[in-house]
Amino acid sequence: MTRASRPGGAPSGVAGTPAGDTLDFEQIYRDHFAFVWRTLRRLGVRESALDDAAQEVFLVVHRRLDDFDGRVALRSWLFGVAHRTALAQRRTARKADAEPLPTELRARAGTPHDRAVASEAVEFLDAFLDTLGDQQRSVFILVELEQMSVPEIAAALGVKLNTVYSRLRLARGAFRRAVERRNRGDQVLTDATKGHEDG
Repeated sequence: MTRASRPGGAPSGVAGTPAGDTLDFEQIYRDHFAFVWRTLRRLGVRESALDDAAQEVFLVVHRRLDDFDGRVALRSWLFGVAHRTALAQRRTARKADAEPLPTELRARAGTPHDRAVASEAVEFLDAFLDTLGDQQRSVFILVELEQMSVPEIAAALGVKLNTVYSRLRLARGAFRRAVERRNRGDQVLTDATKGHEDG
């Protein structure tokens, strides 16, 4: 099955898809695979497990597409699936060493100096994200990297708006402190907020 009807003709969250139309799984896969893969990586799924994790996300999407009712944007719904998949993957690899971001995500254009600066920035961000607990990490990624709104995030994660704002405030504070440590030349990224998140 590659197409699914939206129950009750609810809006799909897919731009250009009129109410009452169907959702095309293959189109969703083409349009959103990069977003799902990037999300999984940023949520801490190891590079060696990314392909399997992305496959799992889209198996769930295919299986549950009939249940998507359009009350949240499609991308928010996909993030929710990816988020749960990433948490499950990370639980099984909690003690494994963090892997660097794959080279495909590093800047390839510009001068060698530009590429070096961009690569260093990506590595710093990756290391910082690994210092955050799962809840703050998800909110920080969605706001700062994916430019999603707080209401979208609350819907995707199934939490209250104030909870999202609280997690975002804590994550931004941790990021500010990480940047300050980096500017002082500290080598280790640590933050007291990991493991002490709000509910």
